[in-house]
Amino acid sequence: MTKPQSVHVENLESNTIRPIPLNMRHGKPGDLFTIWFGSNIMLLTVITGAMSVTIFHLSFFWSVIALLIGSLVGGLFMALHSAQGPRLGVPQMVQTKGQFGSYGSVLVVSIVVLMYIGFTASSLVLGGQSMHAIYKPMNSDVGIIVVGALSLLDTMFGYKIFHSYASIMSWISGIVLAATFLWIVFVHGLPVDFLDRGGFNKVGFLGAVSIAALWQLAYAPYVSDYSRYMPYSTNDKSVFYASYFGCILGSYLPMVLGVLVAVCISNDDIIQGIIDLTGGMGAVVIVVLALGIAATNSMMLYCGVLCTLTLGQTFIDGWSPMARARIITAILTMILEISLAIYGQENFLLIYTNFITVLLYVLVPWTAINLVDYYLVAHGEYEVESFFKRDGGIYGYFNATAIFCYLLGIAVEVPFMSTAIYTGPVALSFGGADLSWIIGLLVVSPVYYYLSRAKTVKKMAFAKEKI
Repeated sequence: MTKPQSVHVENLESNTIRPIPLNMRHGKPGDLFTIWFGSNIMLLTVITGAMSVTIFHLSFFWSVIALLIGSLVGGLFMALHSAQGPRLGVPQMVQTKGQFGSYGSVLVVSIVVLMYIGFTASSLVLGGQSMHAIYKPMNSDVGIIVVGALSLLDTMFGYKIFHSYASIMSWISGIVLAATFLWIVFVHGLPVDFLDRGGFNKVGFLGAVSIAALWQLAYAPYVSDYSRYMPYSTNDKSVFYASYFGCILGSYLPMVLGVLVAVCISNDDIIQGIIDLTGGMGAVVIVVLALGIAATNSMMLYCGVLCTLTLGQTFIDGWSPMARARIITAILTMILEISLAIYGQENFLLIYTNFITVLLYVLVPWTAINLVDYYLVAHGEYEVESFFKRDGGIYGYFNATAIFCYLLGIAVEVPFMSTAIYTGPVALSFGGADLSWIIGLLVVSPVYYYLSRAKTVKKMAFAKEKI
């Protein structure tokens, strides 16, 4: 047994995927509010909200309604994942081994790594474009590298830096966001036909609901990576509400700003639109939103690195990666993300739209399995040390039930999918509306619960027979 460490939060975090020791737990639920509020106020959130107008052709009224519904629903899942952190003290994707088994979790964790890489690269594109917009001599390639370097620096130091940065950005970003709304509405003024632009269509409305829901669901694979630092005795409900309202408010308000800008301008250039609509404070707004990108990117990079280390630990028995492994992996990952951002920036909006759609299909079955297992099957009781055994300990190499339900979830989503390259027959009958994520949740949750409970009852009966 290692010698207990004193209650001290190091500037350079040494922890990676191992459980956070009880004597190193710190903070209060309110800290989670600032983390998720501050990190969501960034340019990518604004662009995502604007898609309800630029892609789905909704009016301002129907856009804000759709985004609100999606945010409120998706946030429930995000916050339920967050509440798991203080109990187990491990990253979310490590905990996934408790549902899928040691090797069975590899597919899910690999998908999540790709998700982090995609989201981070998308954010870098916007960061680079925003730098170029406010300072023309700096081209977008250089801007991407600058934002990437800032993101990497935060990741090297870890949780303490994230929390401090997010706390500061909560105030700065919140004030700038409020000032931007006031300037556009009362100083610049809205077009005379503002409320008449766009309209309502069923496909677009459901699409906007889906992107807002997915924005929240995308945090599910790593939200507990930050709540795991909370003391073990932290109230689960407090963690839930702090994460829920922090993420909902932090994402919904910038999304509404994106809608406002998109309705006011005559093209799809949201960055330039913000600059034009905010006059003299335009540069300040873009800089603050770009700094928000760096903060969020560092969080995604951090958690992507933890997932990568989790994959390595799965196949290297007894390996316990520390700060050096995290830093090296972070550098290599960021190099890849910068390369992807520079290469794909010309077709950013198209790539990003298709990317988040695919994410919707693969994340939903996992989140259903994880939440049902944690809250209804295991009731939060896991043998944490088994997560770090190559053979999966009591969870084994594979959990056939979880793998079956995950694949089932993707399969039942197919007829309801609506993408640029494929639209399922049911989606066609609904005019192209994508209902896949709802179907995935409704099918996977009860099936996994029934099969898992049946397996538990069978094991208990077998144990009694042996006695």
